[in-house]
Amino acid sequence: MLESLTPQALFYALLGGVLPALLWLWFWLKEDKKRPEPRGLIMLAFFAGMASVILVYPLEMVVANFVAEGPVRLALWAAIEETVKFGTIILVITGSRHFDEPIDAMIYMITVALGFAALENTLFLIQPITDGQTLVSFLTGNLRFLGATLLHVIASASVGAMIAFAFFHPFGKKIMGIIGLCIATALHTAFNFFIIKENGPDPFSIFLWLWIGAIFIIFLFEGIKQRSQQPIES
Repeated sequence: MLESLTPQALFYALLGGVLPALLWLWFWLKEDKKRPEPRGLIMLAFFAGMASVILVYPLEMVVANFVAEGPVRLALWAAIEETVKFGTIILVITGSRHFDEPIDAMIYMITVALGFAALENTLFLIQPITDGQTLVSFLTGNLRFLGATLLHVIASASVGAMIAFAFFHPFGKKIMGIIGLCIATALHTAFNFFIIKENGPDPFSIFLWLWIGAIFIIFLFEGIKQRSQQPIES
């Protein structure tokens, strides 16, 4: 694949992978105008999300070598992706003094997820663009690409929402983060399972459920944003 990769193909792959993620990022940042996060931290979270793909893929290949195709492998892959995204936030963001209110958990988890999706989708697009079959790829068996960005947003936002709830209720942030991670992994596994299952649901019905999930996340985001502006207690 790399031998036949041209600068033009790489440019179009980056455009198709990164641009949708940046549009989604603009949408979510626009929803947090009252106390916006520093642009530098947002950029750090986005690029950290992209870099985490480099760690995820080798781990998934190890799983593929030892676990047969099926739901268990899909669940392990989903768990790896969601855990690495969560771990990325812990490593690069949570120690910052700017991580100081409940909504920040959702903002940064979504930003990391969009960075991850940007590079993942770019890598996904390189081959069909190099082969001159981008449109065919979108319209046939590669419909997973169309929902991947939305899936990552919903899954990671679920983790962020659980952490945010720890500010409103007497639950530990770590415990709530683990609960959110389990929810995110389950959602991710279900999407991967149904999108590749033969004779499974119509892919467009799956995308419909993703959009319903996205609407729910938007309402959840607004609710968390309006409820509390209390600083995070360590």
